[in-house]
Formats: sequence, C-alpha cells, structure tokens
Amino acid sequence: MNLGDISKTLISLCEEISPKILEIYNSNNLDIETKSDNSPVTKADKMVDTFLRERLSFLFPSFGFLTEESTDDLIRLNEEYIWIIDPIDGTKDFIAHTDQFSINIALCHKHEIVLGVIYSPVFKKCWYAFKNDGAYYLRDNITTKIHTSKRNEMLRVLTSNFHMNDAEREMIKRYESHFEKVFPYGSSLKGCMIAMGEGELSYRFSSGTKEWDTAAMGLIVKEAGGVLLDRDGKEIIYNKIDVYNHDGYIICNSYENFIKYSK
Repeated sequence: MNLGDISKTLISLCEEISPKILEIYNSNNLDIETKSDNSPVTKADKMVDTFLRERLSFLFPSFGFLTEESTDDLIRLNEEYIWIIDPIDGTKDFIAHTDQFSINIALCHKHEIVLGVIYSPVFKKCWYAFKNDGAYYLRDNITTKIHTSKRNEMLRVLTSNFHMNDAEREMIKRYESHFEKVFPYGSSLKGCMIAMGEGELSYRFSSGTKEWDTAAMGLIVKEAGGVLLDRDGKEIIYNKIDVYNHDGYIICNSYENFIKYSK
C-alpha cells in the first residue's frame, strides 16, 4: 500500500469538494440543525460526509468507516483498515464565519493512525503526514516538510474559539509566566499551527471530543516532532467501541514540554 499515492487522492478529493463547501459557506442557507449531543450540523457537513463515503467506498471497497455524520454500525471493528473522517471540523467556526474550519481524513490500521490529511477550504492549504515519514505542508502546489518549534519557554498557546473551559483557563494561569501569548484558533488547525512551529501548546480538557477530532491532527503533530497525548501522557487508541476522548488531550511541540506544562 502506497500511502503517498493515497494522500494525493485524499487531497484531490478535498480540492474537488471545497468549491461546493464554500458555496454553502458564503450563502445564507446553512440549514443548521442540533444533534443529540447538542452540537450543530449544517448541510455542508452532511454533503462532505456523503461525498467522501461514496468516493472512498468506490476507491477502497475493503476499508471501513467512522465518520461524524454517519450512523456507526460497528462493522468497522472487524476491518483491518478504516477511514476516520470529520467532514467539517469546526462546525461552529463554519457557522460563525471565522474561516478556521477544515476537512479531516485519517486512515487507521489496527487501532493506529498511519495517514492523516487536514485541508482548509478557505485558505487552500493542506497538512498531511504518514507514519514514520514526517509531516508536510502543501500550498500553491509547493510541498514543504514541517517541524515543531524548539521553544521551551515563552510558549505560544492556542485555545478554542468556542470550547474553552475553566480547567483549561486554570492551567494557562498556572504557567502564564512561561507563555508569550495565548490566542484562539479554530478546529484542528491549532494542531497544524503547532506542527508548523507557529505555536507550541494547546489544552483541551473537555470530555466531548471524539476520535475524528484528533486522528488526522495527532499524526501530523507527532510526525512533525510534537505530541498529542491524553492528560496521563498516553497516546489515543483508535477504532474503539467508545469513540470519545474522555480524558481530553494536550498538544505540545515536544514531549519534554508536555511533561513540564501538563501537571
């Protein structure tokens, strides 16, 4: 299996569907609904989910699926490879028109992510990574290998635009003398910023995130030299029965800084 070829296919699919996403984004007709977990969904979320499931089912018929906007029938648990997809990561950013939302696609092999792609329809930027082969940034047909920054003091901390909680605020206050600035940024693009060396740390202590929120981002950060770990310092296991990240997670530019700023 050539992960490089698969990544090109995924990026091409993201580029193909993005104009339709932006057409909805720039309209006054998002068709916003509230799901059972009180999170919003728009017709763009549903459209991208359907598009990716149909195309990837045709191209890779033996692969299973775990996606945010489709019913999970648990058949995926019996598959060697599955796609883990968030069709629009950052739906609240999409609704609020912050521009900071993305398409997230990860390929999971036996509970481990081996390929991750994050694509920004607004900025036409892409971040992707393969297991044990580094992380990359693509813009204007130019691909650059990326790496986290070397900072261990005066860190730049990224927070959620909409989901910051008291536990995260308390952690930031505890270490504020070590931070240069704290600024909000949407969706999994926070992880991409850290992977590119444009930030060093992000706390997410909510128990409400799920596998599709971290799958692609976690691999990109890891392959760029950083970590995405739960609060106990453990890596997230994927393709589980229970897809929630109950313990939350911390993204950091290095394991050393994770130890320093996670307690």
